[in-house]
Amino acid sequence: MLQSFILIDELKRTRSATSSASTIQQNDPDRVRVSSPDEVLKDLGFRVYTASTIKEVSFIIPKVDAVLLSVGPNQVEAWRTRILAQRSLPLFWWCDAHTFPSNECRMDAGIDGLIGSTMSSLEIHCALLLGVNHYFQRTEWQQEREQLLSKLEERKWVDQAKRILCEIKGISEAEAYDFLRKQAMNERKRMVDVATSIVKVYQILQDQNQGGRKR
Repeated sequence: MLQSFILIDELKRTRSATSSASTIQQNDPDRVRVSSPDEVLKDLGFRVYTASTIKEVSFIIPKVDAVLLSVGPNQVEAWRTRILAQRSLPLFWWCDAHTFPSNECRMDAGIDGLIGSTMSSLEIHCALLLGVNHYFQRTEWQQEREQLLSKLEERKWVDQAKRILCEIKGISEAEAYDFLRKQAMNERKRMVDVATSIVKVYQILQDQNQGGRKR
């Protein structure tokens, strides 16, 4: 459950200047009050820590549950990369006339949700709930992808080692696989570690032989 945010607000001054310039319209019944990101979150009961530099982010990020970016669309990816380098957290983007002047909020692939000043409390809570669910789904998919890539990499080393053993020992692939499995058990290592050692030693010997021929 979200309780606190770190707010990256690069447009605070711009938003404040716009708000001051529009004070003459405060008596206009049709005027919609535009709240700032920290005001919206605090009104909903969240703790908000504001940061504008990566040093401040590093100090604050262990304390929070999520991130809200109030930055232009061209800064979203840069800030997302900086945040992820520190810690994996649900990432939301504050969408208003300042962060997206065209009023067409297009969510970046690495953003888990959008919230804005004109949304009701219920709408914001729903957006945050959906965003957190998206974050968990996204991170789970990333973990599965990394595991798959790791297995493919391991399979590559094992296949290379089997080919080397088949060539050197004159055995079948099944026998080479059985050799790797038994060697791993004897050495109390993973099969991929044994396979990697065989491939690297073989490559070193090949390089030495080629160097000797050149002389």
